[in-house]
Amino acid sequence: GQAHPPLGCNMAITRDSRHKRRNTGGRRNVHKKKRKFEVGRQAANTKLNAAGKRIHIVRARGGAQKFRALRLDTGNFSWGSEVCTRKTRILDVVYNASNNELVRTKTLVKNCIVQVDATPFKQWYETHFGVTVGPKGAAGKVTPVEATGSDHHKRKYATRQRTRELDARIREQLAGGRILAAISSRPGQSGRADGYVLEGAELAFYMKEMNKKKKGRKA
Repeated sequence: GQAHPPLGCNMAITRDSRHKRRNTGGRRNVHKKKRKFEVGRQAANTKLNAAGKRIHIVRARGGAQKFRALRLDTGNFSWGSEVCTRKTRILDVVYNASNNELVRTKTLVKNCIVQVDATPFKQWYETHFGVTVGPKGAAGKVTPVEATGSDHHKRKYATRQRTRELDARIREQLAGGRILAAISSRPGQSGRADGYVLEGAELAFYMKEMNKKKKGRKA
């Protein structure tokens, strides 16, 4: 008869559940073979790499395209409370709730916590509010700059400074040049590593988690 290939050859990744046992622990009878619409693919394992981005285009079902990012180094990040979005460099992967290996290997996935370059946000903040965010040594002190130009120009900056509020943790990060952010896109699907700046209770939570890990390593 016809020779069959050895077990393990041409084994596709599949997303079906027919191979799983029942909830009771009993084995299921597999009554049909794998289907094309159940196909899965290898994980992208997008790496943070300063050498630049590398993206593969993958043909999906129906001729659709997926953008499989293999290497990325920049992304668009939104500062929600200030309604400010800037393209900036991703500097480091610092936390991942699912797996520490993804931190060690600097793998970019959705909802991993990264450090991004704070310069674009700092420049916007200083220009928009007419202030100077001091260097890290000065504890990130924010000092108003005397407005020049027309009276309207001066009144505009005076109004902005009256309503200005900056979280102490954000201020320290801006002064230090690195700001914590979360990735909200799916780099292996969209080919992008976009996200948002961590603020408020979410920032406090992740800073506490990272401090725990630091203490655990020292112990």
